[in-house]
Amino acid sequence: MQFKDYYDTLGVEPTAGEAEIKTAYRRLARKYHPDVSKEKGAEERFKAINEAYEVLRDKEKRAAYDQLKAQGYRPGEEFRPPPDFGAGGFGGNGFRFEQDFGGGGFSDFFESLFGGRGPGRGRPGPPGDTRAKLAIPLELAYAGGKQRIEVDGRKLEVNIPAGIQPGQVIRLAGQGQRGADLKLEIDYRPHGEFEVDGRNVLYTLPLAPWQAALGATVSVPTLGGAVELRVPADSDTGRKLRLRGRGLPGKPAAGDQIVEIEVRAPKAATEAQKALYRQMSEAFDFDPRKA
Repeated sequence: MQFKDYYDTLGVEPTAGEAEIKTAYRRLARKYHPDVSKEKGAEERFKAINEAYEVLRDKEKRAAYDQLKAQGYRPGEEFRPPPDFGAGGFGGNGFRFEQDFGGGGFSDFFESLFGGRGPGRGRPGPPGDTRAKLAIPLELAYAGGKQRIEVDGRKLEVNIPAGIQPGQVIRLAGQGQRGADLKLEIDYRPHGEFEVDGRNVLYTLPLAPWQAALGATVSVPTLGGAVELRVPADSDTGRKLRLRGRGLPGKPAAGDQIVEIEVRAPKAATEAQKALYRQMSEAFDFDPRKA
C-alpha cells in the first residue's frame, strides 16, 4: 500500500487552516463531481478529494495523520502503519461500511489508519450498549433509505428515516458487542455542493457579472433535483435568495435552501474581450473599494 499526501490532494499547505481546507475541498469537489465533470478519471479524483477532506477536517484524524507525515513519508512510497498506531484510539473498532451510498468507499490506506469510514470510532456508552458514529450522505438524510454496514463480520442494513439530524441515534437491538444493543449516532458526510444549518441547506451560486446586473433565471441544484431560480437585477455577491421547502424534511415544516450569490468575473483571454473590459471601465464610474 502507498502513502497518500492528503494536503497535496487538496492543493493546500500542511499549515492551512480549517477555512482554507474547506474552500479547497468545495472548489475541487465541484470540479470533479462525477455528475458534472467530463474529465477523464473524475470519479476517482472525486473519491480521493473526499477522503482527504474526511481526514483533514477532523482534528483527531488530522493530528494522527500529521504525526505520521512528520516521519518523512512521501506520496507513493510503500507504507505500513506503525503497530501501535491504533493504540491511541485512531485505529479500527470492528465497524466499517459495507457499501458507500452514492458510490465508492475509501482506500486501503485510510482504512489501515482509521479502521474504515462508516460508523467510525466507538466510544463508551451506558452499560450494555455499544455506541458508534455513522456518517451518512446528505442525499440519504434527505430522502431516507437503507445503509448497509458491516459489524464484526456481520452485514447489517440500517433504515435511515428522511430528515434525520446529526446527533440523533438509531438503535439496533442485539447487534452490538456480545449481543448488546448497537447505538449509531448520526453524522453527515461532507458534500461537494451543500452545507447544512439545522434543516436549512446552504448553496453558493456562481453568477457572471451580466447575470447579476441584468437579472437571470438559472438552474440551481437541490437535494430533490434541479429547480429554476429567478435572480433579481442588481444582485451582488453575498445576496441570499430562499427556495422554500427545499431543505431537509421535518416537522412542522421542511427547511429551506438558502442560495448565496457569488459574482465571478471571466478572464479576458482575447484582445476583443480586453476591449470590452476597457469599454466597461469607461462606461461605469465605479470603484468597488468605495461602493
